[in-house]
Amino acid sequence: MSLTGKVALVTGGSRGIGAAIARRLASDGADVAITYERAEDRAKELVAGIEATGRRAVAVRADSADAADVVASVERTVSELGRLDILVNNAGIFPSGPLEDLTVEEIDRTLAIHVRAVLVAAQAASPHLPQGGRIVSIGSNLADYVPHAGIALYSASKSALNGLTKGLARDLGPRGITVNVVHPGPTDSDMNPADGEHAEPQRALIALGHFGTTDDIAAAVSYLAGEGGRQVTGTSLTVDGGLNA
Repeated sequence: MSLTGKVALVTGGSRGIGAAIARRLASDGADVAITYERAEDRAKELVAGIEATGRRAVAVRADSADAADVVASVERTVSELGRLDILVNNAGIFPSGPLEDLTVEEIDRTLAIHVRAVLVAAQAASPHLPQGGRIVSIGSNLADYVPHAGIALYSASKSALNGLTKGLARDLGPRGITVNVVHPGPTDSDMNPADGEHAEPQRALIALGHFGTTDDIAAAVSYLAGEGGRQVTGTSLTVDGGLNA
């Protein structure tokens, strides 16, 4: 398999898109570490499932809003799995609501998880990543298109990943390390179920007419993490069924 012998760290990997990415990278041959904040049972279940396939796996409790936790998760991955080849910055939250209701604490936590944690993780991972290493961040199609009110903070935090990705690609390119961002659109998950109360307005905007799956996003990450992505860096890949078309 294309990732045999590799080690990946997926932040926020206990459920949803993160869990799908962890399973896909493991099925491609990688050993996988995931971070989780509260969903310990789900994290342990995912680790057990990956180990049942013959791959190694580890779950690390970490709050991505805490820079020290972010660094510690990288170091523990290397300590327990022996190396680090692929960093997937997936941890995220979805702040939404009237602009006047936003608090400074909510702003700071969102930017800490979506922007600062990505930069801190890349900085911590950099000394460990070999030639051909990969960094993939999970953004959102809402970084480029904001279809309704109430998501300014979320959209801004995901939009910041575009510039950060380009900058990191320049910083790490001389070492043969690629850096990219995947922007999912509406994706059927517990955070945004395809049969949820907010699903139909989203579906109406999608060119293909249906939500994506978590496996769709995992496939995009797998491509960028594998040999096929060796010449792709500093760019974004939008997987949204044509919502942003």
